[in-house]
Parts: sequence; C-alpha cells; structure tokens
Amino acid sequence: MTAPARLAAPSALDDLLLYRLSHLLGTAGSMVIRLCEGRFGITRREWRVLALLAQDEGLLSSQLAARAQLDRARTSRAITSLAAKKMIKRQALPGDRRQVALSLTPQGRARAEQLVAKAELPKADRRRGGRTAAAMG
Repeated sequence: MTAPARLAAPSALDDLLLYRLSHLLGTAGSMVIRLCEGRFGITRREWRVLALLAQDEGLLSSQLAARAQLDRARTSRAITSLAAKKMIKRQALPGDRRQVALSLTPQGRARAEQLVAKAELPKADRRRGGRTAAAMG
C-alpha cells in the first residue's frame, strides 16, 4: 500500500500522521537541541525566541509568549538570559515603562541566522534518506 493510502486508511501505528509527525519532531528536535546547546550555547526556548524576533521585531513579551507557545514565566526567563548574552535588547514603550518592545542586537541577529542555516536538514542527509527523512517513513 502506498504512503498516501496508508495515511488515508491507517491500519497500524506507523500509518497515523500525528504519530509520524511526533516521531519526526523527536528525531529532528534532538538534533536541534544538541546544535543549540552544544555549538551555540543557548537553549531551544532561547532559539525559538531569537527566531521569532528575527521575523518580527518589536514584539512585547506577552505577544512573544503567545507566538512561541510558551507560558509567560518561561518566556521571561528566555528573554532575561538572551539579554544577559547581549543577543536581545529591551526598549521601554513611551507612556508605559512597564511594557518593553524586544528586538535583536546585531549579535542576536547573526546568531539567529547561523542557527536557521544549521538547523536545516543537511543536503547529503536529504539525498540519502537519512535519519530525519526516515522518520517520516
């Protein structure tokens, strides 16, 4: 049976799309975690914050939390850590100093670009159907 047919009429666990996606996320996610923590010295949550700010600078912490699908406490910790690493900056909003707009520093932008480039599945792995490609069946 072809893959589309198996997905349309699943008869085994490997035929379930959500199971395959979960398996893919687990495989790819562990590679991204090793890359972030081992090579770049940031957590995967910090990577998510950097990537989102690279797309849309000037977000408030609450907006960033919603887009990153993180609770406010975890978002706050990631922001504090990235600010200490000089990768993001906070700019108080005029009229309400409690709210701050977040943006990347030049160092943060460079790191985000490096991570996005490295997080892609290597071309050689795609060509030979490596571990990540195999996770999709």
